[in-house]
Amino acid sequence: MALAPTDPDRLWQQNHCGIYRLDRPGERWERIGDAMPRDVGDIGFTVVPHARDRDTAWVWPMDGTEVWPRTSPAGRPAAYRTRDGGATWERQDDGLPSEQGWFTVKRQAFCADRAEPMGLYIGTTGGELWMSEEGEGWRQIAAHLPEIYSVTAAPLG
Repeated sequence: MALAPTDPDRLWQQNHCGIYRLDRPGERWERIGDAMPRDVGDIGFTVVPHARDRDTAWVWPMDGTEVWPRTSPAGRPAAYRTRDGGATWERQDDGLPSEQGWFTVKRQAFCADRAEPMGLYIGTTGGELWMSEEGEGWRQIAAHLPEIYSVTAAPLG
């Protein structure tokens, strides 16, 4: 679960049941993951809100089929970004493997900094660290590390 930094009354959540948003004083979570592509689904364990835009957030979906492998759906890793509070989602996979990328990204291993543009960071259980500026092109910045459980971006200034 994460608060929108510019609006503490907007909460985001992604879990094993889907992607949700709550706008307080409301008391009911809205399932916004239904707008995700059906072949990808909305199962996962992390959501990263934009530092300056309450309507923008990223999620990292995982395969939630009966086998529950917890890897990138179809071996094609990608972040998904919404810019309209979850009404629509866009795939952001430029630079990531287009096939056989069976990434597992743990709950605390997807984060952002507050730079302009914002840096997004993912760590995989395969020991890879990837970076992107707001999801617009990913690049591997470290490899051959032990399993990555958590990634934190250092505060600026």
